[in-house]
Amino acid sequence: MTDQPTGKLLHHRAEGPESAPPLLLGPSLGTSLALWDGLAPELSAAHRVVRWDLPGHGGSPADLIGPGATVADLADLVLALADSLGIGRFAYAGVSLGGAVGLHLAAHRPERIERLAVICSSAHFNGARPWEERAELVRREGLAPVAASADDRWFTPGFTVPRLVEDHRTADPGAYAACCDALAAFDLRERLPSITVPTLLVAGREDPATPPSHLREIADAVPGSALAEIPGASHLAPAERPEAVLAALRGHFDGYPGRGMEVRRQVLGDAHVDRAQSRQTPFTARFQDFISRYAWGEVWTDPTLARRERSMITMTALVAHGHLDELAMHVRAARRNGLTPEEIGAVLLQTAVYCGVPAANSAFAVAQRVLAEEDAAPDGA
Repeated sequence: MTDQPTGKLLHHRAEGPESAPPLLLGPSLGTSLALWDGLAPELSAAHRVVRWDLPGHGGSPADLIGPGATVADLADLVLALADSLGIGRFAYAGVSLGGAVGLHLAAHRPERIERLAVICSSAHFNGARPWEERAELVRREGLAPVAASADDRWFTPGFTVPRLVEDHRTADPGAYAACCDALAAFDLRERLPSITVPTLLVAGREDPATPPSHLREIADAVPGSALAEIPGASHLAPAERPEAVLAALRGHFDGYPGRGMEVRRQVLGDAHVDRAQSRQTPFTARFQDFISRYAWGEVWTDPTLARRERSMITMTALVAHGHLDELAMHVRAARRNGLTPEEIGAVLLQTAVYCGVPAANSAFAVAQRVLAEEDAAPDGA
């Protein structure tokens, strides 16, 4: 993980492997990259996550924008950050103002955006006047009056995140007011039908600032987009309901659990997966999700090794640890992945050398039974 003060670039934090697909995370007005603390470590398991601070927020310089700033200006700063990191196309998720930046990029620079998630945001923010008034107030009196109402605007009653409220209180007033100018001028409704990148809208069901109707308006206009509503979440849903937002983002950016379940069925067969699913209980549900998401959705989909090779490695590991029930399942999987009985026998013979003769002896017995059952089964069974 790297936390970068970058001079004339947006302050940012990069997490995850540099070789992983890039995912940029944008914040809400008044917050910092801490807004993503509950999600970024999880998302960085499969992505190169780069979260950034708005000008004058967190560690970003205040003079990156000035009075009369627009969302287009902020989008240009995000692209400059991506360029500095050697990132061409990227997935993007943003909250509120950060979500507006994502919409702008998807509408105006679609060649840079792979997939988009817009969280607790809008294609317009209830007209210019409220934001103009807030900008005037902040320029005149500082952020104390606005920060005092942060909990009411951001969270459901009784919930708060002190770190984010403090970020609001300590942001630079001039840069904050300039961000208000950007929100006042933002209205992307006419451009929504032109957005073609895969788009997910996430609404906090209790959000008074950008209620679900605002996200529904975007979903209705952007072709092929999807909408998810998070119960018990207000405007800063990633801070208040991180697990629910994380599940939605994983499903959109990684194809979980859909991609993993598809591969699992291809390798193990529908009958096996259906049996496993039918035995699932609330106690085992999270484990089943883990298997589909991690083993099948990440490891088995990695194109570095072919499925034939993965089958050979898997059988070897199962013999080494004596997992004979699992071995039977993966002998069947090996046949689906194109291994012949002779090749399976050769793998097991190799295990006799490196895992021990008794282990290989038991493995040959299991494999012989499975292969005989496969030969005896009618075609298509």
